[in-house]
Amino acid sequence: MSVSKRDDLHHTYADYLIWSRTYGDELIDGTAYVREPPSPSYLHQKIAFELAYQLKHQLDGTPWAVHIAPLDVRLPKLNEPDDHIDTVVQPDLFITRGEQNLDERGLRGAPDWLAEVLSPSTARYDRSRKIPVYERAGVSEVWLISPEHRALAIYQLVHGRYDQPTLATLTGRTQLTAVPEVTVNWDRLNTPIQTTTHPRRPADS
Repeated sequence: MSVSKRDDLHHTYADYLIWSRTYGDELIDGTAYVREPPSPSYLHQKIAFELAYQLKHQLDGTPWAVHIAPLDVRLPKLNEPDDHIDTVVQPDLFITRGEQNLDERGLRGAPDWLAEVLSPSTARYDRSRKIPVYERAGVSEVWLISPEHRALAIYQLVHGRYDQPTLATLTGRTQLTAVPEVTVNWDRLNTPIQTTTHPRRPADS
């Protein structure tokens, strides 16, 4: 899975609603980025769903809720109407407090916490294109999770800016700072991935 520019035009959310597909297409400051095949890897999906499972169970009964891609997050720069917004992203997971900014199209405004599960072909895009957008929008905490290196980079908003990320490994427990008393247990992901070898079909005689 890789990310490429769709074209050299400036797009808004109104345009995005016409050409975007269900999963992976995004707008960054009017530039359209589209996801290329293949689909996300098994490990990517395993991590995303495990985190969603853990977070949902800890957030049940609280004002917070976790959401998982594909779900559009519209990030207005000021108070422009939806059709004029030129930045729309799909984080792998995000947490919001309350539902006042959620509608049938997804979320308008910054989540309180979000996570992106990196792949080798999208890591540069997530770091260079999306981190500045999340900083500008005011996302309190961003996790970039690298399955390949079993590493985690945590960006925290301080006085409107992200400092250098805090680095950790995907072992033990990591606590969210934007949401109180919530942790992720990485050891639940440490079981080896089982692969299945399919027998070869005999050659036609």
